[in-house]
Amino acid sequence: MIVVLSGGVGAARLLRVLRRAAPDEEIVAVVNVGDDLVLHGLTICPDLDTIAYTLAGLSNDETGWGRRDESWRVMDELATLGGDAWFRLGDRDLATHLYRSQRLAEGATKTTVTAELVERWGVPVRLLPVTDDPVRTRFSTAIGPLSFQEYFVRHRHDVTVADVVVEGAAVARPTAEVVAALDAARRVVVAPSNPVISIGPLLAVHGVRDLVAARRDDVVAVSPLIGGRALKGPADRLLRELGFGTGHAAVASAYEGLLGRLVIDESDAAEADVLRSGGLEVTVCPTLMGDPDRDARLAAAVLG
Repeated sequence: MIVVLSGGVGAARLLRVLRRAAPDEEIVAVVNVGDDLVLHGLTICPDLDTIAYTLAGLSNDETGWGRRDESWRVMDELATLGGDAWFRLGDRDLATHLYRSQRLAEGATKTTVTAELVERWGVPVRLLPVTDDPVRTRFSTAIGPLSFQEYFVRHRHDVTVADVVVEGAAVARPTAEVVAALDAARRVVVAPSNPVISIGPLLAVHGVRDLVAARRDDVVAVSPLIGGRALKGPADRLLRELGFGTGHAAVASAYEGLLGRLVIDESDAAEADVLRSGGLEVTVCPTLMGDPDRDARLAAAVLG
């Protein structure tokens, strides 16, 4: 079994790459829920939905989130009424959140609802929320405390962050399915998601970091940085603002005690020796996904 610790977009792309190199039934994504939210009375799970939509071929490539062939009549009408419409939810996307919220209200767990949704969409790999308990990523910023979506969407992650706290993580527990998957995995892969706000909240759930550390020799991370920068999002800036440093050394620092190996892009090959001098095994290969040859080399580096 190959277990992929997953955020949103970067994880979805890596899972798509790994599917070409390993059987679907061997791949399990353990997914962050720290950026989940309740809005308009609906429970929204951005990372779970991004991965599911991508692997089912339903993702909106124009926006980079949500469903393809989307319409926006509900949000446009809500804005006309003076409602809170800064967090845009397309009409097709809303159906997902309506279904999830109904099932949760009936007593189903987030794990069960996720399984129901991915089966109906034909998602080929197993998706597991890291916990069914409520956890929330919160930011202390230069303009005051912010929720994840206020920081990331409303302010377009363009404010300085002093601290990140995952509320509820200390009392949350990984699901039995997650514990079993991590115990049985022959390889644990850390996706090229943001180490601070995508993978960090997942690891903060009580017991998960210890489960991963116990498998350290089998853990490989794909760095989210290329040329020292994140292709999308604030990963490089957050690592620097929170004291982890810069470059791939900052990624290694964020995952201290967890990694057996780090995969970095060939454009950053000059950093490899410094990382190795600290005792970390390093593989250098293309990490920018989208080209079949590069993708095959990345999959071989991760799984080999």
